[in-house]
Amino acid sequence: MGPWLRRNAWLVAIAAAYLYIFPHFPKTRNANELPRAYLVKAMVDDHTFAIDHGVKTWGKTADVAEANKHFYSNKAPGSSMLVAPAYAAVSLFGEPSLGFTIWLSRVVAGVIPTLLFLMLLGRFLERFAPDPAVRRVVVVAYALGSMAMTFSVLFISHQLSAVCVGSAWILGLDYAERKRGIMALLAAGFLAGCAPLVDYQAAFAVPIIAGHVFWKLRDRPAKEKLTSFGIVAAAAALPIIVLLIYHQQAFGSPLCTGYDPSCVQTQFAGLQSQGFLGLSSFRWHAFVGSTVAPDNGLFTLAPWLLLAIPGFVLLARRERSFAITCGLIAVMYIAFVSSLAMWRAGWSVGPRYITVMLPFLLPPIALVLQEWRTKWWLFGLAAGTVLVGIVIYSLSSATFPPWPDEFVFDRRLVHVENPLFEITFKLLGDGMAAPNALTAIAGGPPLIGILPYLAIVFGLAGWTIARPAGWRALLVAIGFAFVILVGYSLLPGTPHSDELYRRVVNFMT
Repeated sequence: MGPWLRRNAWLVAIAAAYLYIFPHFPKTRNANELPRAYLVKAMVDDHTFAIDHGVKTWGKTADVAEANKHFYSNKAPGSSMLVAPAYAAVSLFGEPSLGFTIWLSRVVAGVIPTLLFLMLLGRFLERFAPDPAVRRVVVVAYALGSMAMTFSVLFISHQLSAVCVGSAWILGLDYAERKRGIMALLAAGFLAGCAPLVDYQAAFAVPIIAGHVFWKLRDRPAKEKLTSFGIVAAAAALPIIVLLIYHQQAFGSPLCTGYDPSCVQTQFAGLQSQGFLGLSSFRWHAFVGSTVAPDNGLFTLAPWLLLAIPGFVLLARRERSFAITCGLIAVMYIAFVSSLAMWRAGWSVGPRYITVMLPFLLPPIALVLQEWRTKWWLFGLAAGTVLVGIVIYSLSSATFPPWPDEFVFDRRLVHVENPLFEITFKLLGDGMAAPNALTAIAGGPPLIGILPYLAIVFGLAGWTIARPAGWRALLVAIGFAFVILVGYSLLPGTPHSDELYRRVVNFMT
């Protein structure tokens, strides 16, 4: 246990950070979490997919669909199905409350899968960054400084789908390169099939990763390739069959989803009827809003992901098949969210519909950091962008992670412009934070309660950055991160931001 703990102290620290905070605010009536939690309780307590009891007891949300005179979650059901056995075990001692159900769901469908994936990811990235200290920077950046952080501590299935797709890819490649046996291929197929069971849009990545794996198998004998294909197809078919049965039972057809206005009554029927389930033409404002906008932009909130750009240049020279696979997935998901009628996706910290693509940006980032590790100043600048991501995602998760996208004031719709400063930093300045382990056990001011969390997160971040390039690199990183964040403070603010803040505080208290 001692040697394992020394090697994986970083993973233990991430686990502690994930489990320490519980950003649960019942007044928000989280439209993403509640239908999933209702479905967990319905499957175990009522032996049905209909969430009528949950809607009757705790109320309807925007993400509830109505079909055949019953209410259903409009989400893919996989995350709720994963939680159901754990919920059933706990139910042996009495029916869990809704709040406990949400906490359990976050742990089972968010925290645990992500921690397992981080272990797998750390080993996989060795081919791009042989230095373990460099790999650790990439994994910690992903775990604490991206949407992986937010959606590991909330019961929203985007991170679970990223785990499914990313793990399927890694295990499939390990089999193709003879690093693992046939069970890895079986697991890869099963996880690939689980991806759309968990989150529908994750299905878009599956053909690309399958193509990459079978490209790696191209020199195998024909019989072996055919056998491999059969194993993958059979394993993937199991969760797909479960999904089709769910659709049949809930919506009357295996091909109907909770988003399909031709099958269900839903609040967003007007948007979802545009094109194919809301997917139509490219929208420039959606592209800008999902990539660089200060309130929701992928690269603004996690600027370290921009390191993938020079990384792809290096990757194309060394591992062309990886560059093609990772590049295709990145381009496809950015095009996807930019063509979606509901691209903004409501309250969120980042463009949550493309969370599944993030693991595919890590190989080029690992490669470029490996190249820069001997230049402490350059590595420090890169690490500064990592620190910005960690500041944004760890602090938003510890305060109020569902950043509002807009609100109505004086009968006008007001767009939220700079939630990092107008919500997260302002809450911290006023001594407000999310429920956490210390305040749950001992009470006291919430801000005091998150001090151990902050020590874990930023202690790990500082140690991780200093290991590969020294303390000078860490000082450069801190300075550069400070400059970036000061720059963010100068961005345009939200009209009537005091009213926005007042409403957030009301949700929290």
